[in-house]
Amino acid sequence: MDVSLIVGWILGIILIVFGIGVEKVVDFVDVPSVIIVIGGMMAALIASYPFRMLVQMPKHMAIMLGAQKYNAGEVIYKFSDMAQTARKRGLLVLEEQAALIQDPFLKQSVMLIVDAVDAERIREILEGEVNALIDRHEQQISIYEKCTSLAPAFGLIGTLVGLIKMLKGVNMDQGAGNIGADMSLALMATFYGCILAHLFFAPMAKKLRIRNEEEVIYKQIIIEGVLSIQAGDNPKFLVEKLFSYLSQSQQKKFIRNESMGGSG
Repeated sequence: MDVSLIVGWILGIILIVFGIGVEKVVDFVDVPSVIIVIGGMMAALIASYPFRMLVQMPKHMAIMLGAQKYNAGEVIYKFSDMAQTARKRGLLVLEEQAALIQDPFLKQSVMLIVDAVDAERIREILEGEVNALIDRHEQQISIYEKCTSLAPAFGLIGTLVGLIKMLKGVNMDQGAGNIGADMSLALMATFYGCILAHLFFAPMAKKLRIRNEEEVIYKQIIIEGVLSIQAGDNPKFLVEKLFSYLSQSQQKKFIRNESMGGSG
């Protein structure tokens, strides 16, 4: 489980509370400001996105907090084994291995070379699926990026409401009795909007974008892997080629784990 998002939230809240002063936190609670910022932001989201996308938001939280789902090193060494098998016994034998694969994208990719589909056609099909995946993910990420602009915007609306009420009270000669409360609404709404935007929604959008990049790289490795097998590439060359998609630290980690596994 990746708890960095939760740790960041907790640390941010602690530092803000420490900066305010624990004994003064209650002074920073303003229900009308909360209603304006959160209520307005939710209403704008409902107006902007179809419900089929909004109902997916709880699943997004599971994705953000979940461990990295795609093991690039494992699939690279799996392709190495497949390449050796294909060179010895032919591509058709991979159909038996494909039947045991759980990942639908990987299974489909292997079956395409088993069915002797043209290499360019395979790339077109698989890259088309990856591009469609990216488009879907971008739509989901845009919800949280939208929130990073909506929260401060409704914070500003709350500020305007508070200022209007304050100035209206002054103009009506009602005295300074409500000025403090109205000014509190004005400033507190902006305070809430900034916190929601930069401590919560911006990190959530970034975390989803990182998860998207992990999945895209994983599937690009699969595409190049099946095409290399179809082309009859040397298994050692195939592994080196696919590892080039990973960072140096990832390469060292996977190579070390494979060596430890092989020595056992």
